[in-house]
Amino acid sequence: MPLTPEQQRLVDQWIPGHRVVDDLSWGLIDTTVLHLQWAEGEAIVKAAGPDNHHVSREITGHLEFTAPWLTEGRVGRLLRHNRDLKVLVLEYLPGVLADGTSAATDPETHRQAGALLAVLHRQASRIDDQYERQMDDRALRWLDGEHRIDPRTEARLREVVASHDRPPAALVPTHGDWQPRNWLVDGCRVLVIDLGRADWRPALTDLTRLSCQQWDGRPDLETAFLAGYGADPREPGAWRRALLREAIGTACWAYQVGDEPFERQGHRMLQESLAMAP
Repeated sequence: MPLTPEQQRLVDQWIPGHRVVDDLSWGLIDTTVLHLQWAEGEAIVKAAGPDNHHVSREITGHLEFTAPWLTEGRVGRLLRHNRDLKVLVLEYLPGVLADGTSAATDPETHRQAGALLAVLHRQASRIDDQYERQMDDRALRWLDGEHRIDPRTEARLREVVASHDRPPAALVPTHGDWQPRNWLVDGCRVLVIDLGRADWRPALTDLTRLSCQQWDGRPDLETAFLAGYGADPREPGAWRRALLREAIGTACWAYQVGDEPFERQGHRMLQESLAMAP
């Protein structure tokens, strides 16, 4: 998605005389990510369409959650933002994306990722007695929408969601998409990108994507991560509920945006989650 004329004028005002080095956009959703160069250095610009919530979440995440990472130079600084126009400018970070490289399955990468996540999570905590119900309602809304989950599996999913316990949940600042796709490796250091899903959630939710992807068949990576994190936040009941909701969201979202490999992963996650259900 190209920048709107209003977004482009704002970026031209913020970063005069810039040139586009690279378009880093995914192409699946209406978010544009550009690597820019200008007289004062380099920057990342993110912009989104009117119904996209990721840029606003990223702005909030940088303003409220990133202080401990900034002190260690592990995340890019938020330089400019405009919530109304859904555009922001971030400090450019050096490094190579861990995803698709040997770093994605390097225990040291996972140890550092665990330590970085612990710093994020331990900033604050609050109790929410409606969180579990809200997440179950969201899972059911995914099932109410378009997907390719077969009717028998869908019926079982609805049955399991209806049976969930819904105790009060301790919420902490979370990244929301914690995996090698959002880690940069600069020399021997792991850096953090993309806070487009940042929000208050239970700590264990930041482990769901790793558990279903990089840790599958690699217990050494899980062990290294938890060594960096310092504990294991996964209470069994809450973990089963989180994995089931993650599987539903993955299968439905991936179908709706046309990401077939990710959709297939979502369907595998569904079967694994249902096998864990009591």
